[in-house]
Amino acid sequence: MSEEIKKNKEHKATLREEEFYNCWRRMFQYIITHIFYMIRFKLVYRLEVYGKENIPKDNKYIVAANHLSTLDPPLVASIMNRGVAYMAKKELFENPFLRWWLNWLGAFAVDREKVGVSTIRTVKKIKNTNWVLGIFPQGTRQTDGVISQTTKGFASIAKTTKCGILPVGITGTQEVKRLPFTGKIIVKIGKIIPYSDDVDDMVSQWGKQIQELTGFKYIAEKV
Repeated sequence: MSEEIKKNKEHKATLREEEFYNCWRRMFQYIITHIFYMIRFKLVYRLEVYGKENIPKDNKYIVAANHLSTLDPPLVASIMNRGVAYMAKKELFENPFLRWWLNWLGAFAVDREKVGVSTIRTVKKIKNTNWVLGIFPQGTRQTDGVISQTTKGFASIAKTTKCGILPVGITGTQEVKRLPFTGKIIVKIGKIIPYSDDVDDMVSQWGKQIQELTGFKYIAEKV
């Protein structure tokens, strides 16, 4: 693959237009998360969800959850009342099948090292659709019991796009189970955190709410 073609594909995976988040893509995500994954969540993990009344009626918010497992993205999408567009590291889009899969699930590529202009543009375009942005502020999967390595990028995006932050606490997805009724997943949705110019305060509020929702210890990053 030439460098020019590779850059063109990366650009398309990074910058999404409003038309990208259409009814067909929403239908695909719904079938995958609300039907196929939900059967597993209910049958194997005995999923329990609390706080759905805290989900805003509009889409002017970012869903921000703690991250324990690869099950977390479909899990969060399965309990929301609208499509969830996730950020995914750009390296995943280099695999043809994963690129197709992520595209249809509404994900878009990001550089973990920095939040680029195209990322902000995509988030703003998502705000004009019936979807919401989904983020895992820890950046990567963490061990249960501790909320650490929280990046500030999600709060900066909330500030720039004037979106509130909806904290979602997850426990139980880190335990791989296959037999019926052998697992236990609990999801608790917190109170919306209004956007503000104080990025550090939004990060702190998110961490404290996730600590209350999960029972894990929140360790604030040193500035």
